[in-house]
Amino acid sequence: MSNKTVSGSLFKKMVTNGAVNLKNNHKEIDHLNVFPVPDGDTGTNMQMTMMAGIKEVNNLDSQSIVDVSKILSRGLLMGARGNSGVILSQFFRGVYTEIAKIENGSATIEEFIQALVGGYQMAYRAVMDPVEGTILTVVRESAEKLLVEKKRLSSVEDVLKIYLEQAKETLIKTPDLLPVLKEAGVVDSGGAGFIKIIEGMIMALEGNMLTEAELAAMPQTQEHYHGAEALGFGVDIKYGYCTEFIVKLHHPDRFDDKFMKDPLNQMGDSLVLVTDDDLLKVHVHTNQPGVALTLAQKYGDLQTVKIENMRLQHSNIMGEDPTHKVEKKKAKYSIIAVASGEGVHEAFKELGVDLIIDGGQTMNPSTEDFIKAVESLNSEHVIILPNNKNIIMSAEQTIDLCEGRSIRVLRTKSIAQGYVSLMAFDPTQALDDNYEEMTKTFENMRYGEVTYAVRDTEINGVKIKSGDFIGITKGEILVSIPDRTETVHRLLDDMITEDREIVTFFYGKDVETDELDQIVAYAKKLNPDIDVDLIEGGQDVYSYIIAVE
Repeated sequence: MSNKTVSGSLFKKMVTNGAVNLKNNHKEIDHLNVFPVPDGDTGTNMQMTMMAGIKEVNNLDSQSIVDVSKILSRGLLMGARGNSGVILSQFFRGVYTEIAKIENGSATIEEFIQALVGGYQMAYRAVMDPVEGTILTVVRESAEKLLVEKKRLSSVEDVLKIYLEQAKETLIKTPDLLPVLKEAGVVDSGGAGFIKIIEGMIMALEGNMLTEAELAAMPQTQEHYHGAEALGFGVDIKYGYCTEFIVKLHHPDRFDDKFMKDPLNQMGDSLVLVTDDDLLKVHVHTNQPGVALTLAQKYGDLQTVKIENMRLQHSNIMGEDPTHKVEKKKAKYSIIAVASGEGVHEAFKELGVDLIIDGGQTMNPSTEDFIKAVESLNSEHVIILPNNKNIIMSAEQTIDLCEGRSIRVLRTKSIAQGYVSLMAFDPTQALDDNYEEMTKTFENMRYGEVTYAVRDTEINGVKIKSGDFIGITKGEILVSIPDRTETVHRLLDDMITEDREIVTFFYGKDVETDELDQIVAYAKKLNPDIDVDLIEGGQDVYSYIIAVE
């Protein structure tokens, strides 16, 4: 039986099935990585983003597509990982923006088509410099096809089948639109992942629901924080209860954020307050969770509530007496960095990083990871170093989501850039001055990485064989050869000049002393006056991360 409308319950089934279908096939999407290196994670990022949204949706007891799409949008936003996850979250945010305009709990065929159009429009707006030949092209051309065919589409099934048909056609064309895809011999991974979602949605419409066993295997969000707490230092927990709740407002048209913001700011901190139509989501740290809930009930009905005793959790971890507290003065600055490898962590902490989110290649933190990190810090200003081009967008979303916090995100694309930028940080200077100086510093340095190839291909004229060592500089593959030491030499030939003063090597777990000695000697040969700094990074995937100043 064909569907003429999309109810909340049907939409929930569709997106849940789409998410599970993506999850079950995400490794296939990971393998579409343009660079043949062991860090293809588009499929992983997209499925973890979708599962974060589905987790929120499954906790919602509502038959309205407006409510379902709203909570889905919010869950995706908070769980977004990597550029692909952020774009995906923005697509569904656009879907919700259009669905929010309907006047009942179900969307007509025409309204559903307009929601898919709104999805691509929002996704484009979220990217500063949209590139064709990516997931953006796939969602745009698919929606435009629906507008052309709209008059002959008589069911939701018709809509999604035409949408999927065009998505597949566009995906096949992505290598023609983006030369790097053609050279690598792959289609766009983000677009391929999106198609898995649509296929799963159609399966749901046809009654082919994926099993609960598959759904139960959803990955749990893991927080990888290494800061003062992990080192065993005391943590000031001024407000002991992490309190989160969602309220369905009685009179959303008359509700003003300040009704809740002003009193909650007086009774706690780390306040995040988000309103969308008739729903209000609040996160606050307070010593009076009951008062916060009573206040909320003045304006609506509580939908979900979560209260955690942070002092008890912390004392259990640290073995401390929860009644003993040491007040800490608010710091002027806190710095958050994304990094992987114990030695890399230590190097960043030595340069003043307050909190490290464990991640990077193969493990992109979510927007929620960054929000929780910001909320955990007691400082006037927060500087974030993403240290990976695929993490920058997730980090930047904290600027809008952490209301009342002063945040700057440096657009560092590598561990090397982040490390060097810290040399320019001056805690006595103003935030914008630090931002400018740190940015200038990492933009003027050179950085490179050495890893290994996982398949045969050719990129920018460089022929690559599986198992080769790959030298990457400025985000491009410079060399691919069987010998790792020679790979590093070729990188240094490109990176070290007479005017460079320092070269820093973060070396990985499998690097031997003899090899390091050869590399240091070669760097000195290129520039006898250059200082060489060796740091045992302990990172996976990349044997060497190199910074040249």
